[in-house]
Amino acid sequence: MVKDHEAKINDLKDKIKEFCEDRDWDQFHNAKDLAIALSIEASELLELFRWKSGNEVEELFQNEKKREDIEDEMADILYFLVRMAQRHNIDLSEALDKKMEKNNNKYPIEKARGSNKKYTEL
Repeated sequence: MVKDHEAKINDLKDKIKEFCEDRDWDQFHNAKDLAIALSIEASELLELFRWKSGNEVEELFQNEKKREDIEDEMADILYFLVRMAQRHNIDLSEALDKKMEKNNNKYPIEKARGSNKKYTEL
């Protein structure tokens, strides 16, 4: 089992690609359906937190079964995100760097530090 500090996104792409090709799933994994699946999995993660207070949410992470449920949903989200990137030749590291630069411009430290306001409100 590979840990985060050892993992490479390209290796994750290869692992998911092989898994899907072994099952002949490329035919089902177009951008639309992968985006739908990603959204559904994100909603399933949200469902685990619905109607919970901040303390109750923190307790979920201390409960072995609930934590595993959270991890499963997060893994599903990562799976579909990486699969979409793999299928459509998107370099996630490069995309993140570009987006972080945009966010850096939208949320300059001197205006955004300690604030939860959207950049249009700063």
